Amino acid sequence: MKPVCPFVRASRPDDTCIKKPGENQNKQQAGQESKPKHESGESTVVLPKCPFGYGQESKPKQESAVVSPKCPFGYVQGSNSRQESEESAIMSPKCPFGYDSQTFKLGPFSCMICQALLYDCSRCVPCSHVFCKACISRFKDCPLCGVDIEKTEGDENLQNVVDRFIEGHARIKRSQVNDDKEEKGERKTVMYEDVSLKRGAFLVQQAMLAFRANNINSAKSRLTMCEDDIRGQLERMGNTSEFCSQLGAVLGMLGDCCRASGDAASAVTYFEECVNFLVKVPKDDLEITHTLSVSLNKIGDLKYYDGDLEAARSHYFKALDVRRNAIKQHSAPSQIINVAISLAKVADVDRNLGNEDAAVGGFEEAIKMLQSLKLNPEEVSLEQRRLSVLQFLDSQMEKKQPDSGD
Repeated sequence: MKPVCPFVRASRPDDTCIKKPGENQNKQQAGQESKPKHESGESTVVLPKCPFGYGQESKPKQESAVVSPKCPFGYVQGSNSRQESEESAIMSPKCPFGYDSQTFKLGPFSCMICQALLYDCSRCVPCSHVFCKACISRFKDCPLCGVDIEKTEGDENLQNVVDRFIEGHARIKRSQVNDDKEEKGERKTVMYEDVSLKRGAFLVQQAMLAFRANNINSAKSRLTMCEDDIRGQLERMGNTSEFCSQLGAVLGMLGDCCRASGDAASAVTYFEECVNFLVKVPKDDLEITHTLSVSLNKIGDLKYYDGDLEAARSHYFKALDVRRNAIKQHSAPSQIINVAISLAKVADVDRNLGNEDAAVGGFEEAIKMLQSLKLNPEEVSLEQRRLSVLQFLDSQMEKKQPDSGD
């Protein structure tokens, strides 16, 4: 599954880069907080200080940074801005357990197997380590300590804590304050409100982790919560392009979950609803257009496997039409290859329906399109994809050659 994440601030878990410490690991840290220069001119983001003293970092001039131990509770030591005049500092609402929508960390509520938040908690006997039930069911010994698992027991109390944590996550927004004018001991104002963007990104992130680990029920649970949140926003604010694209992408991911679990009927329902919302989005967004065409193709695939060739061709042709319109606005190499793939899908169904002339015409059009496509030497992956599709098209044309001499 390659879902399109419609939440602007959402980071995929595999996008998180791991920073290596500098070479001068044995140098003594500076006693005072460093004050880095602001290249962009933006105000400094002041993060909560760790109550245990972790996370302090110093960057001496002309030397590599000396990195101290990171806080196990997710707090990070921030730095003060030199621009002390008019700009106010922003207190970022970081999660004290290390979960947030911008970065990925493992925390006390994470399953160490799928790395997503625990779902259907199961405690191993006798070691008492806790995992998702679906994850630990594939093991005979504990992945953490190696002890033989005699049995597993549900941990309803811990699951209730995790569920309450998810329900309240990303709903806290800290107000802007001016550190220079704030008196010592004064408590910063905290406002509670629905922050659907961050909450949606957080839920999608957890669902993607669970899906990749084949924990389908966990992924569906998180995506369903995200779906409910967006539908609530749609009821209050109407069918805006932003909410339609978000809901369409989430419904597409739910369709992928159903397809992975073998529930083809539910998958078709989700994909069809996904299409209904994405067609309401302006067609100038190529990423959304791609998601729309992929969803149409997935419906076509499911209909094809079910033996409903007419319905399969209808959806393949709709996807082809979307992709043809897309290359009129932006004729990128990847878009051209996508059009060729859609042509091949339609032609394959035509052949199965007995319309050989239409099938050959579709295959020939796709071949000409790919043969005329010129790629740069550095576009290795696209070239491999182009050649793979060409190879398939050539094999389909060879099936017609014995009849050509009659």
